[in-house]
Amino acid sequence: MTALSAPAPAGVTWPGLRRSLVAILRGIAPLEAEAIVGALIEEGLEAIEIPLNSPDPFRSIETAARLAPSGVLIGAGTVLTSADVDRLAAAGGRLMVSPNVDPEVIARASGHGMVTMPGVLTPTEALAAVKAGASALKFFPANLLGPSIIQAITVILPAGTVVGAVGGVGENEFAAYARAGIRTFGLGSSLYRPGADADEVRARARAIIAAYDAACPAPTEPPTEIRHAPS
Repeated sequence: MTALSAPAPAGVTWPGLRRSLVAILRGIAPLEAEAIVGALIEEGLEAIEIPLNSPDPFRSIETAARLAPSGVLIGAGTVLTSADVDRLAAAGGRLMVSPNVDPEVIARASGHGMVTMPGVLTPTEALAAVKAGASALKFFPANLLGPSIIQAITVILPAGTVVGAVGGVGENEFAAYARAGIRTFGLGSSLYRPGADADEVRARARAIIAAYDAACPAPTEPPTEIRHAPS
């Protein structure tokens, strides 16, 4: 079966990141945000998600957004309502990740110019997300589907649809997913757990980036300089 031609996108296009990796900092506290986010940016990660079920998440997002250069996406995960989207925009977030497909939430985020990544599990959900204008699809939990099933679902999607694997996927799985044509990943507990310090997270980021570069080779550039948040 041949992939369909992509319709004109209604939303914001997924950006051309050097590495299509989203760091998921579930449980991070505001006082940790500058050190952890700074370490990730310095190591070369360009998309960072702070889930809204973390402590005081919008404060952490504000700190991260002030810290990040323009080429680094800062945003929120577990976004469930349009009100969440509005608060995310006010905090400076430019990435909206949700666990579900809610066309109203996707449209609201797109209206704010945000990159959107709703969670999907089935072909029906994937097609609904594409129709709603999602920038990328988050297949979650990816470890329940595996590369072969996700690859089979992508056959029915418009050509050029960005497909990400999130949930139970770490650096040891990158190669298998890459062979299935999947080069976008969300990294949660394999990268960060609450209480981890910046040095631990930096070491994990280096291991993840090395594995990604081996599985998904691409030209690399020097690390991005960061702006430190005012004290």
